[in-house]
Amino acid sequence: MVRLEKRAQPSQTFAYLTPLLAVLATFLFGGLLFAALGKDPVQSILTIFWEPLFGEFAFYYRPQLLIKGAPLVLIAIGLSLGFKAGIWNIGAEGQYIMGALFGAGFGLAFYPAESVLIFPGMMLAGAFGGWIWAMIPGILKVRFGTNEILVSLMLVYVAEQFLASMSLGLLKNPEGFGFPGSRNLQQYDSAHNAEIIAGTGMHWGVVAALIAVIFAYVLLARHRLGFAVRVTGEAPRAARFAGVNPGRLILFCLGTSGLLAGLAGLFEVAGPAGQVSIDFNVGYGFTAIIVAFLGRLHPIGIVLAGLLMALTYIGGDIAQSQLGLPAAAIQVFQGMLLFFLLALDLFTNYRLRVGRVEAA
Repeated sequence: MVRLEKRAQPSQTFAYLTPLLAVLATFLFGGLLFAALGKDPVQSILTIFWEPLFGEFAFYYRPQLLIKGAPLVLIAIGLSLGFKAGIWNIGAEGQYIMGALFGAGFGLAFYPAESVLIFPGMMLAGAFGGWIWAMIPGILKVRFGTNEILVSLMLVYVAEQFLASMSLGLLKNPEGFGFPGSRNLQQYDSAHNAEIIAGTGMHWGVVAALIAVIFAYVLLARHRLGFAVRVTGEAPRAARFAGVNPGRLILFCLGTSGLLAGLAGLFEVAGPAGQVSIDFNVGYGFTAIIVAFLGRLHPIGIVLAGLLMALTYIGGDIAQSQLGLPAAAIQVFQGMLLFFLLALDLFTNYRLRVGRVEAA
């Protein structure tokens, strides 16, 4: 008989091996999925992971790693702080949308004025938009004990309705011939999140992501607040005895994750996306959950996981155009990463035992 037996201590070796094993399992079962769709599994995997880095047009795709990886890392860093403390913000996608709306709205309010202060103001407005949206589940949890998972997730759909409303109403381009969507921020120099070094994909969102990684690393390793985050997640009762205020910690973690998600939305709408539109959100807020766990909630791991997920976005687009793989198959492939990560993570605390169960 095969059974699970709890380990006396969590296996550190398995904890570090789990992300690698999850990636390998995703390759295997993803290949089976592509084969079931009538595609060559080896060619499909190579197209997704090899073509963007070493293919004929790699010179174009490599900068896209930074463009697509930056929002994933920025959001995942914020989420990881809450996840470490056992505070589950699942609504980063909504905070990402609201950050984009607040930031773009601030910039467009000054159109066509030119000033070096407009883009910094947009950054503050975007951060505030994400922060205030995250404060809704935070305050409700602290005051009334509501479930932050459900509240933050439901607010994603509210944010999507705001996005549609703004695209068709208040932020709609008056010179857009009736089409939904705002003015193109890429054509408004004071509000454009342009590349800092042309052709590299390095824009201010990448810089913000790197700063967030350093901030999170120092916070968790060197600061008393980081200790409070870690001990609350590992031993909530011990945290209370140590004087940690759970209400303040909830507001800090949710507020920080919302702020970073809002910044990610602002950098995206002012840069690669260029405008507020009905289909602006592409799921970065949900994918960042995979990035956070794949990176083991560690800032450096999150950077590597963010680049890996960015690679699947870019390679997935190539596979769709070259091989005819459906977009849904690429999304399932990405979801497999989280599934296998969580499944294999079980063996960090448990081991398989084969044999007869002795009677009590």
